[in-house]
Amino acid sequence: QLLLCIFTFAMVLVPEAKDQSKAAKGRRRGLARLPTATPALAWAPDDPYTTMADYERSIQDMVRQLRNSSEPSDNKCQVNLRLWRSNRRSMSPWAYSINHDATRIPADIPEARCLCTGCINPFTMQEDRTMVSIPIYSRLPVRRLLCQVPGEVKKKCQKKYQMVMETIAVGCTCIF
Repeated sequence: QLLLCIFTFAMVLVPEAKDQSKAAKGRRRGLARLPTATPALAWAPDDPYTTMADYERSIQDMVRQLRNSSEPSDNKCQVNLRLWRSNRRSMSPWAYSINHDATRIPADIPEARCLCTGCINPFTMQEDRTMVSIPIYSRLPVRRLLCQVPGEVKKKCQKKYQMVMETIAVGCTCIF
């Protein structure tokens, strides 16, 4: 174990020290290099959510896939290792339902619903209630209609949408 620690130290820290000494030599000689890597927070052209329209289109695609799914929609607390989707292979399986709200854009958002009270024991493949399945929440940006007030006449309402964050269940996990 001691040899493994020494080997790891030599492999990780020694090359880093060499790189730092090369950089120091370059500074002494007066060489200055601009960093070639782009910063992590810079705009990435490959970012799939570059616009709100693209983001909303991707959610609509997920809803369309959910509605057109040919896979069985059983709501049993069981793991199905033959399916490729992680929601049915999880120790805390979940199913998707469509969260519909007409005063929101997008109006339909897929939302996870835990199928088990407990979690699937990986050895017996049966539900184990010594653990608990809980939803995992994420905050998603949506546009919400501001003028919807109960009892208000819709003709007087000007449709104004405001960007808000909405909490949606995106999966399930096990806790003790």
